[in-house]
Formats: sequence, structure tokens, C-alpha cells
Amino acid sequence: MARPATLTPKQPDKKPRVRNAKPKIERAALKLFIHEGVDAATTREIADKAGVSEGALYRHYKGKDELALSLFQETHNRLSQLLTEALTGTGSLDAKVHAAVTAYCNLADEDFLLFSFHLVSLNRYLPYDKRREDDPVSVTERIIGGLMDAGAIPKGDPSLKAAMALGVVMQAGQNKIYNRLPGPLSQHAPALARAVLAVLKST
Repeated sequence: MARPATLTPKQPDKKPRVRNAKPKIERAALKLFIHEGVDAATTREIADKAGVSEGALYRHYKGKDELALSLFQETHNRLSQLLTEALTGTGSLDAKVHAAVTAYCNLADEDFLLFSFHLVSLNRYLPYDKRREDDPVSVTERIIGGLMDAGAIPKGDPSLKAAMALGVVMQAGQNKIYNRLPGPLSQHAPALARAVLAVLKST
């Protein structure tokens, strides 16, 4: 008598290894983080949206929290460098401010998805930088304090002036995220720079 055939359990489909998986994972994560939030997004969702296996994500990052922080820091660190270079360079105060605002806007236009994630995540990650001296807020506060000491702008609270000046460009970025500001952010750089200068020169 013939032995009945045994059924082999169906194995789960395995995604083939994808080349250049890391940038695909990062782009997929950015979209999910912005539209769903970091807490709501899962590593499985990120992997599915990227078209890779979940294991591929873990080969590059320990998890979504490390991935999210890495994406935030990428823009955060570049902003610190750009602001330092622009505001400590040679030239008049007006020229330095125009250079700093232009650098900020160009960075936004270069990769607005990544920039948007940084902007909407400041409240989540900025507290971790409060002891650092090289984050964009600390850099701006320190430079404004130096300008006050040098008599280039009126005396005042550097922290308040920094908050007001950064608020000009950050709110413009927020409005662009929500489609309330047309065109690339860089086209508004001259007007934003004039507004920042007005803040710095105010008493």
C-alpha cells in the first residue's frame, strides 16, 4: 500500500537581498516617520516600504530609534557646521546673516524630506543636545553673545535673541512643510535674512 504523501509546510517568502538597501531604508523611514510618527512606525513597515527584508534594516541599525536619531543628527550636525562657517566668516553683519540664512534655505531645498524630519523632530531630540556646544542653537547663542560683547548689536539676552532669530527661518520651514509657503525655501532667503537682521538689531 502506498504511503500517503506528506505535505511540506509552506515556507514564508524571503525577500532577496537588495543592493544599496541602506538609502532605501532611510527614505522609507523618513516618509513613515513624518506621516505616522516615529513611535507609530514599525521596523516591518519600514522594511516593506523600502522593499527589503526586516533583517536588512537590522544589519545597518539596531532598530528604528537608532535609525531615527541618525537621520535627525545628519541634518543637525550639518546645520551646526553651516551656521558656524557663515556667521564666523569675514564680512559685515549683514553679509554674515545673509550667508547663514541662505545656507539654511539651501540645505532645506537640497533634501526637503530629510530637512522636514529634522524640523518636526526638534522637540523629540533637542533635549539630548542641551549639554553640547556644537548644536545649531548653542552655536547661534554663542555667536550672538559675541556680537553683543563686540557692540555689533544691542545688548540683551543671547538666548532670547537666538530663539527669535531662529524662529524666523524655522517657522518659514514649518509653513513650507504644510504647503503654506510656495516654491523652494531659498527663494525667500533675502526676505528672511532681512527679518533676522531686524531681530538682531532690535533693542
